[in-house]
Amino acid sequence: MVHDNLYCFARIKTHYAKFSDKEKKIADYILEHPEKIVHSSINQLADDLGIADSTVFRFCKRIGFKGYQALKIALASEIVTPIKDIHETINEDDEVLTVSEKVFRSNIKTLEDTLQILGGGAFEDAVDMILNANKVEFFGSGGSSIIAMDAYHKFIRTGITVLANSDSHMQLMSASQLNEDDVAVFISHSGTTKDVIQVLNVAKENKVKTIAITNFAKSPLSHKVDISLYTVAEETDYRSEALSSRIAQLSIIDALYVNVMMARKEESKKALHKMRNAISVKRI
Repeated sequence: MVHDNLYCFARIKTHYAKFSDKEKKIADYILEHPEKIVHSSINQLADDLGIADSTVFRFCKRIGFKGYQALKIALASEIVTPIKDIHETINEDDEVLTVSEKVFRSNIKTLEDTLQILGGGAFEDAVDMILNANKVEFFGSGGSSIIAMDAYHKFIRTGITVLANSDSHMQLMSASQLNEDDVAVFISHSGTTKDVIQVLNVAKENKVKTIAITNFAKSPLSHKVDISLYTVAEETDYRSEALSSRIAQLSIIDALYVNVMMARKEESKKALHKMRNAISVKRI
């Protein structure tokens, strides 16, 4: 489901993996030269890309706009609105509570934007893929490895066999033991981290089913996995987009976990009961 108030860039991100070659050509041009689109007619864009006007029009419809003009209007409002207006700027003379409030509002905006692009069928497909897996392993490098461990901490309650390793060598070794009945979930904000791509390549060689949680549709990770789930995080002066995306990544993991728990019902209850009994000895 495409939301009417969804930004053009976000719409492109959520559909990118399923675009045809010609659609990806249009999408790439928009992402790289948005200001040119605003000042170009549909004929000019079609000529620049060497495609038919009708192809451009169908692309606009594909991502939820009524036509090229509607796309231009949405794109214009997006590129003329500075990121500092979307995520409030933190000033040098801001008080502690003011800074804290702006950080919270930035996180809220990141979650709202990510929620808007969570539809389109990819999320449902990811839930089904996990439910049908023999084993699920989570992979991430650096800050994303912490998200992968959080995912492991949650999904171990489902009764599904789950794994996660923080060491890059152990990740490669573990991925080499996965097979076509298993699912590998890759978490990377940029989608370009070498360690993660190396593990992905090993998983693909073994025909493992793959899911990515990332911020960028145009990345090696997004192009190679079976399903991509995107976060939407913007950068500000004192806060990198990779930092705010952590909140969205955690929320996507939470949403996957709750959906899997609900679908498994009895199995999840038994697994949860066993776990609570096991860790009860740790409490005073």
